[in-house]
Amino acid sequence: MRKISADYIFTIASEPIKNGLIIIDDDGTIIETGNTEDFGFSISDLENRKSSIEYYKGIICPGFVNTHCHLELSHLRSQLSENAGMTGFIKELISKRLKFSDEQINQAIADAEAEMIKNGIAAVGDISNNNSTFQQKSKGNLLYHTFIEIFNPDPNKAEAVFENALQLRKQLQKYETHNFQLSSSIIPHAPYTMSEKLLKMIDDYAVKNNSIVSIHNQESEGENELFISKSGLMFDSFLKMGINPDLMRHTGVNSLKSTLPFLKNVSKLLLVHNTFTTKEDIAFAQSLFPILNSQFLFWCTCPNANLFIENKLPDYNRFTKENARVTIGTDSLASNFSLSVLDELKTITKHFPEIPLQTLLLWATKNGADFLGFPQLGTIEKGKKPRLNLLKNIDGLVISEKTEVQCLTP
Repeated sequence: MRKISADYIFTIASEPIKNGLIIIDDDGTIIETGNTEDFGFSISDLENRKSSIEYYKGIICPGFVNTHCHLELSHLRSQLSENAGMTGFIKELISKRLKFSDEQINQAIADAEAEMIKNGIAAVGDISNNNSTFQQKSKGNLLYHTFIEIFNPDPNKAEAVFENALQLRKQLQKYETHNFQLSSSIIPHAPYTMSEKLLKMIDDYAVKNNSIVSIHNQESEGENELFISKSGLMFDSFLKMGINPDLMRHTGVNSLKSTLPFLKNVSKLLLVHNTFTTKEDIAFAQSLFPILNSQFLFWCTCPNANLFIENKLPDYNRFTKENARVTIGTDSLASNFSLSVLDELKTITKHFPEIPLQTLLLWATKNGADFLGFPQLGTIEKGKKPRLNLLKNIDGLVISEKTEVQCLTP
C-alpha cells in the first residue's frame, strides 16, 4: 500500500483537492482519496518528510488517454514536410511509407510505444491499416483499442474492402487469450475516401457488434469544397493522382453533413481533427443524437498534427460553448514531433489560455476513457486503477512549456 500526496489532486470525478492524498493498493488500485488533514496529516509533516506519505510538488491526475494515434507510421518520424497541406501530406505519405524494412518499422513501433508510456499515456485508440502493430500490442504494455481503417470510393469494391478488414480483425484476435483481450472495430478513414455503400456497411456492422467508430473529419478546407462544389485543392489533387472524378461525392453540403447521417446508428462515434468544423457543424452533429449526444458523440483534437499539416487549429471555444465531449489525440509521428498528450495540452493552452486546466485534463483523461470503453481509467476514484501522473513545474494551475509529466504508478 502507498500513500501519495501533492499540492493538488485532480480526480476529474470531482473538483480538485488542495493538499490531496491518495491511498493505493500495491497493484495501483485506488483505496481512498481526500485532503491530507482528513487523514490526520499536516502540510508541515509532509514537507519535512515526517510521515510515510510520498509527497510531491505539483498536480496529480489520472493517466492520459490518447484517442487517436497511427502507431504503424512511427517509422516516418521527421520524414515528411511541414505545412504541406492535407493533399501534400497524403502524397508524401504514400511515396515514403513503404521505403523501410520490417525491422525498422517494428523497432520504430516499439520505441513509439515506450515514448507514450514515458509520457504518461495509459490507453490508446490506434488506427491500423495492416498488422504491423499487432505483435507489439499483444505484449500488454498499454491498453489499446484498434481501429481497423478502410477506404475506397468505388462502391463496386465495397464488399472486397470490407472482407479484407474482417480478415485483418481476425489476425488481431489471434493474439487474444482467455485473460487478454484486444478490443477492435472497423471504421471509415475519412468522408472523401468512402462510398455511401461502404459507409452503410460499416454502420450496419458497428450496430450488430455494438462497436465504436471513429472517422477523420474536416481536417482541411479542401475536404468541404470537394463535397459542396466538386472543386478546390483536394479535388484538383485527386484528379492529378488519377482518381476517377465520378467516384468523388458531390452533395452540395460539406463533408460532415454528407457523411454523418450514414453513421448515426453507431453506439459511440469519434470525429477526429475537426480543424475546419464550424459552430453550425457542431449543432448539426449533435442534433442527430438529440438525446444521446452527451454520452455517445465525441470530438478528438490533435493540435500539433493540425499545425504540422495545415498550420491551423480548431476554435476550441466553439466546442466548450456547446458542451461537446472533446478528447485528445497525438496523430502519428509522420505528422508530429512527439507522442505526448501533455505536449498537445501545452499547444492548446498557448493558443487558448482561457480554457481551464480542469477542462483540459477532462479532455485528456475521462472523456477518452469513456469513448474507448476503459472504465478503470479516466478518474481517480475508489476501486479504479487509472495510473497516476504527476505534472511538475506548473505555476498557478496553468500548464507551461516547462511543465513535465512523471508516471507515479505502472
